[in-house]
Amino acid sequence: MTMTAPATRPANPRFSSGPCAKIPTFTLDKLADAALGRSHRAKIGKDKLKAAIEETRALLNIPADYRIGIVPASDTGAVEMAMWSLLGARKATMVAWESFGAGWVTDVVKQLKIDAEVKTAEYGEIVDMAALDYNTDVVFTWNGTTSGVRMPSGDAIPADREGLTICDATSAAFAMDLPWNKLDVTTFSWQKVLGGEAAHGMLILSPRAVERLESYTPAWPLPKIFRLTKGGKLIEGIFVGETINTPSMLAVEDYLVALDWARSVGGLKGLIARADANAQAIWDFCDARDWIDNLAVDAATRSNTSVCLKFTDARITDGPVFAKAVAKRLEAEGVALDVGAYRDAPAGLRIWCGGTVETADVEAMLPWLEYAFHAEIEALSQAA
Repeated sequence: MTMTAPATRPANPRFSSGPCAKIPTFTLDKLADAALGRSHRAKIGKDKLKAAIEETRALLNIPADYRIGIVPASDTGAVEMAMWSLLGARKATMVAWESFGAGWVTDVVKQLKIDAEVKTAEYGEIVDMAALDYNTDVVFTWNGTTSGVRMPSGDAIPADREGLTICDATSAAFAMDLPWNKLDVTTFSWQKVLGGEAAHGMLILSPRAVERLESYTPAWPLPKIFRLTKGGKLIEGIFVGETINTPSMLAVEDYLVALDWARSVGGLKGLIARADANAQAIWDFCDARDWIDNLAVDAATRSNTSVCLKFTDARITDGPVFAKAVAKRLEAEGVALDVGAYRDAPAGLRIWCGGTVETADVEAMLPWLEYAFHAEIEALSQAA
């Protein structure tokens, strides 16, 4: 089947799953008010950092008694800080259904050597969260960025749990309604759903997590960059903008601009609706074709941010080579950048659908995906 190239191209072809597309209204001059060349400990720096924390709280509806801190090293730093500081007081349950969750398993089991039960599921599937022992500390990702599978809700997590829940929510925050009463530690990074710049993470602690921090000292030494307590008490300054190390005030300004834009599109509800519309456009496209499908096995667990797809055509003999060829063709045409599946994931595509992406761009990209698929199938037949 020979196809003609579509006439319409996406206005913004950036569908990378991280760093993700900037807000649609972004221009560099919006960062003109950044506190460049100023100390982050000066009043102007502290005020901006505190604003980033409190505006995050307001947008995500985070309870007033939860602490929110800006920490180093993106979401990875936030998750590691939580695991190194909190785990070890009781048995842990490590949950993984994609590569990043698997990375947390490795760190806990092989580096910290904590007594832990490991629960895993294949890419496209999810662990039975209702079957877990929540009297242990449970570590999991809310949304599998590399598998396109998310938790449908927090209903499986009991309110009367004895252990802590530590949730990597980096591709979920600002796109999914997180049940804060079920989450004791939540982490995310700026460069995902709001398209911020890299290197900064957010660490959100429930009162139960704070209690653990102040009553438990890990058996291992903690580097300065991970220390959340001093003298058995929480370092409160971290949670009002007094960061552990020097943050980028340019990145802080960029995050504040993104938060302002998020409010302009309806806040959390508006962001969720935008992501849902983007993902639905792709799901509808796949439902109407027999050569492509969602990697998520259960429609209830499909991610609305990192939409992962697999090619199902029987003529494809080498899945990884074919998927890479399609992604390369889309990039060469300038219609979809960075949409190849994650290196550890099954062969296919991964298309970011978070709220900074315009649905019109998704809809303009999909005919190009069909065009690229048939072009590569034709190339296969000619090579046979």
